[in-house]
Amino acid sequence: MKPKKTILCVDDNEQLLSVRKVILETRGYRVIPCSNSREAIQIFQQGGIDLVLTDLVMPEVDGIELVEKIKSISPETPAILFSGKIKIYERDTRADVFLPKGTYAPVELLERIRLLLVRKRGPKKAAASARAEAKETVAAS
Repeated sequence: MKPKKTILCVDDNEQLLSVRKVILETRGYRVIPCSNSREAIQIFQQGGIDLVLTDLVMPEVDGIELVEKIKSISPETPAILFSGKIKIYERDTRADVFLPKGTYAPVELLERIRLLLVRKRGPKKAAASARAEAKETVAAS
């Protein structure tokens, strides 16, 4: 069985954080929920995070600053930034994707996460992974 990808999910709204955690876990992801950016940075520095999903508006350190710090540590780690306060986002950011809250379906979020993780792996690793999975399937038959 292939290892689960780990997503660091950051939001100061505990209810939304909980909902996202359930959605992602039911799709096979390992989720590390975090209610503030300072804690998120500490967790990220320990390693093992495949993708970061963060709210924009948070106390102390906002999502833009969080993404900046994460990208300075690991530029290849994909980051998704979302917000309910801004419908059209105009500030420059290092996030790979910006999603306005309430304007996308959970399925769209899941697809964007999947595509970012495939892109992070790269085409050679993705092809090798697909071959390995095919061999496992044949061996299991």
